[in-house]
Order: sequence, then C-alpha cells, then structure tokens
Amino acid sequence: MTAAVVAESRWLRRFHPADGAQARLVCLPHAGGAAGYWFPLSERLAPGVETLAVQYPGRQDRRAEPGLGDIAELADGVVEALLPLLDGRPLALLGHSMGAVLAYEAARRLEHEAGSRPDVLFTSGRRAPCRRREENVHRQPDQALLAELRELGGTAPELLDDRDVMALLLPSVRRDYQAIETYRHRPGPELSCPITVLTGADDPRTTVDEARDWRRHTSGDCTVEVFPGGHFFLGDHLAEVAALVTTRLPPLRR
Repeated sequence: MTAAVVAESRWLRRFHPADGAQARLVCLPHAGGAAGYWFPLSERLAPGVETLAVQYPGRQDRRAEPGLGDIAELADGVVEALLPLLDGRPLALLGHSMGAVLAYEAARRLEHEAGSRPDVLFTSGRRAPCRRREENVHRQPDQALLAELRELGGTAPELLDDRDVMALLLPSVRRDYQAIETYRHRPGPELSCPITVLTGADDPRTTVDEARDWRRHTSGDCTVEVFPGGHFFLGDHLAEVAALVTTRLPPLRR
C-alpha cells in the first residue's frame, strides 16, 4: 500500500523497498537540491527504515511544473503528500539547509493541524528559524549565484562550469533561495518532539551558537551534534549520520 501511495505522489521518491520497515524517515534537500541527494543515506538505512525523499517542483522529473518560491507553500505540499502515509509507524523528518526549515514547518503543520506529531525532527546545516540573517542572493546576477554554490561546495565543479546545464538549473536554484531568504519565522505553537541538530564545525552559513538555538523551537529535548567540515559535511560523514538516525528513532533504539 505504501509503495502505491508513494508511486502516485509527485512529491515523494522511494529508492529502496522497505515495506516491513519499523520506521519512516522523510528527507528534504537543500536549496537547488533534488531527491537523489538522499539516495546514499536511504541505501544505508534500508531495510530497517523506509526513507522517502522529497522532490521539489521545478526540477528533474518535475521540471515542467512551476517552482515555488515560498516556504509555506512548499511545506503545505509536503504535508499533503505525507498525510496518506500516517499509518502509526514512527515518523521522523530530516532536512538539510533550506530543507531543515521546510522540515520544521512541515512538522509544525503535522503536529498542530493534522494531529500527528513526528517522533523526531533532524535539522542539518541550518541555523534556528529564530536566528535571522539578511541575505539576498536570489536577487543577484547569475555569476553571484554561481559563486555562492562554489563557496558552499555542494555542486560538482564540472556542472558549475557547464553553461548549458546551469542555464537549466539556475532558475530552480534561484527560486529556492528566494524561498529561504524571504522566510520569516511566524509566531505560534512550537514543536513538542525532540530535535536533533547536525551542523558542520566550519559551516559559513551556520555557527554552532546559531545551531544551538533550535532548542527554542521545541518543548522536547534538543541535542546538537557537531561534525568536522563545512556546509555539506553530510557527504563525508554518512555512516555516522545513518547511525545517529538509527539510534534516535524510537523502535530502533538499542
């Protein structure tokens, strides 16, 4: 049943069959990212954890759809896709960078509007929503946007140097940057689930102090795990991240 629901969803991708999984993890990519970013983590967690990766509109197999430059609209789409999957199994959300804020807003909707609180929220590579910086990369020329991508290091250099490829990709990247840079945390009920924060020690976009302030967004526990590396530290610490996810999901605790 789960496979059929996921197959029908524009928003969700399941890379590894895990119908007997004890828990479900929903992963949300960074600005400019796609569902495939989470394939390696999904592979490591299967078959004990069913990993579902979110595919945003306006890219890859959804490139014909108009993109969304608003976190609230993206969160609404994610939650709508998740509602048919709420079958009582433990549910966790993991978002990286822009995806962390989006996962947080989706978790708020699930808890306070759908009455289905996630068991854990994992936020990676992003400062707490209450810690705002003035940023306007989405308004800059293409070269400035490309420089931003080079600095963060999450895009292969050969892609950044390919003008034809970047002409196709930059509109969705710019729209994602618009979504996260215009996001403003809205007052209202916060989460009650635990939050596990993952951050790179040398991330230029998130200090450890900014990461610690995720504690302000839940009445539950909040722990911060600092990894060596910059903004895209996940790729260098995949085994540790998979182990951390496994130990924090309720039915898999040892």
